[in-house]
Amino acid sequence: MTDTKRSSAATQRAAKAFTRRTVLRAGAAAAGLAAAGPFILREGRAAGGTVNIFSWSGYISPAMLEDFQKKTGVKAVLTEYATNDELLNQLKATGGAGFDIIHPTVDRVPNYVEFDLVQPLDESKVTWTGCIDSAVIGSATMGGVVGGKRFFAPADWGTEALAYDSTKAPLVYGTASYGDLWKPEYAGKVTVRGHSSLIGIGLWLEADGKLPHPLREQFTSEAKARANFDAILKTAVANKKAVGQFWSNENEAQGAFRTNGCVIGQTWDSTAAALRKEKLPVRFIAPKEGALAWMEGFAIPKKAPNAEAAYAWINWFYTPEAGALYTAHSGISSTAKGAETLLSDEAKAFFAEAYPGDALSKLWWWPVQEPWYVSLRNEYQDRFLAA
Repeated sequence: MTDTKRSSAATQRAAKAFTRRTVLRAGAAAAGLAAAGPFILREGRAAGGTVNIFSWSGYISPAMLEDFQKKTGVKAVLTEYATNDELLNQLKATGGAGFDIIHPTVDRVPNYVEFDLVQPLDESKVTWTGCIDSAVIGSATMGGVVGGKRFFAPADWGTEALAYDSTKAPLVYGTASYGDLWKPEYAGKVTVRGHSSLIGIGLWLEADGKLPHPLREQFTSEAKARANFDAILKTAVANKKAVGQFWSNENEAQGAFRTNGCVIGQTWDSTAAALRKEKLPVRFIAPKEGALAWMEGFAIPKKAPNAEAAYAWINWFYTPEAGALYTAHSGISSTAKGAETLLSDEAKAFFAEAYPGDALSKLWWWPVQEPWYVSLRNEYQDRFLAA
């Protein structure tokens, strides 16, 4: 069994135990300690120079870059991307050169390791006490540790679930479902992402006993993946007329509601949080099948020109103030201990409304997506988009 396959199998076991509730519980317990006294970066000023950051569009704000430089003396230069595939392809094109730190999703880290694009972290240079313990532990079995070496420092976590206009497509927790996206009354007013909407349909079909194999098993077997995707694609194509706009990045997802007439969709939590800040009646809720949950974090490319500055960035990020800046800007929960204590009442209310009742215990954590699976997934996504 390969290292990535071991990681994939471990992911499926760990996903059931690792939830946002455990993240919050661990963070709350450490909040008082983390917030006390000045935080001193161990690698900051010694690193010097510039740190070249390659991160998701809309994640890192100018205020964050300014605060980092002020606290560490290291200049931060940001380049943005829109998808995991864009990040991977860019690093493959340069052989892991050009950036000091990247921001991948944890389940995709084994892809970078397989292509020899990232380097193992020197864990002695990371201030792990600033990161929520359960995120560090949980990420190890979700793709962050490969072959016994850690390549990933958790940065944030969030979900993809149901965003809806509360005045035109009201949803209620307990009955809200991925199946609601395909109701006749929303025809032409739905926004979804190609590949993840297929998983939403898969969860809907699985709950109704209409999927050939358990959804998680398709991540470990190509034969089962094809059988499941065949059933999922049939349903997706039959309902494609419902889609008013496909999205592939944050700006497109927000635009679907803001200007393109969509009233319901399967989006990231940050999409709805941003629209709510604009006073639009868009809300976010976990469906009864479980919200798709993901974790992202930092990795250092194989040929990073200034790896020491990358460690400075990670350690700065693991402070309550940096974590709060990040969440306030992106709408995505930080893994920095104590960050949640500095958030606005509006952010706290959003979280409570999105995950009522037993929603946190039903999160569906993305398993490791090995290269063969990503290729197959993209094949079916393309067939859906072209139908």
